[in-house]
Amino acid sequence: MPKLLRPLLAEPPADGPAPATTYRQLLADCPALEVSLLGDPAAEPGSDWVSAAELPFRVAELIEAEAGRIEARHGARPRPHVAASRLLHHYLWSVCLLHSGPWYLGGVVPQGVQPWLEARTGRFALALPESAPTGDGSELREVLAARLGPVLAAFQPYVKRGPRALWGMAADDLASGLWYLGRMRDEEERAVALAEALLPGDTPPFPGAADFRRLPGTAGRSHLTRTRLGCCLYYAIAPAEACLTCPRTSDAERVRRLEL
Repeated sequence: MPKLLRPLLAEPPADGPAPATTYRQLLADCPALEVSLLGDPAAEPGSDWVSAAELPFRVAELIEAEAGRIEARHGARPRPHVAASRLLHHYLWSVCLLHSGPWYLGGVVPQGVQPWLEARTGRFALALPESAPTGDGSELREVLAARLGPVLAAFQPYVKRGPRALWGMAADDLASGLWYLGRMRDEEERAVALAEALLPGDTPPFPGAADFRRLPGTAGRSHLTRTRLGCCLYYAIAPAEACLTCPRTSDAERVRRLEL
């Protein structure tokens, strides 16, 4: 493991943490990660749930359901590519964190993670991986690339973006998930350092770098931020509430919102 990562990653027990224990800790730390744990790796939650293997064949159905949820929340039906982008962002953020979270918490890289997505609600269920060996950042990126590649290919015709832009979204959501976990654990500095070590740039297929920076605030305060490599299109649903890391959001606006 690279020396840079050793002081940042938690040391796992010699025999490795139990996957169920690690995931329960992750879900306790991350209330935004709505996931039900399935005890049996071969378990299937039900017919309304879509496995990663099924997703390429049911992506249109999932996007239609996402459009309905957006309309219910915001009062207007989004354009199809907007609904597709929002669902893809949700999927990438959640699945990346289901891999990177155990790595952050215990220095392990889960193998064979089986996420299920409920078409109606957008919630996840997770069949616990059979193993979670220790691993470094390159191994985590390799596992995620294999997991996300078919998903990005399935969404590409619907989101109307090329492969580089889609892998940019994946990099954004990988960095964002680690950052969120760190903030929830009051370990923001550690999480940012780990995200930057994981995504230093030039790590295909993930383009660009985590590239955090510090904004000067008021009264001597400062705030960590970054600008997304790719847009999640939330601004197309709520123009007055563009993401805090959106390229459209100025530094002054970021500071204003962070200090509310």
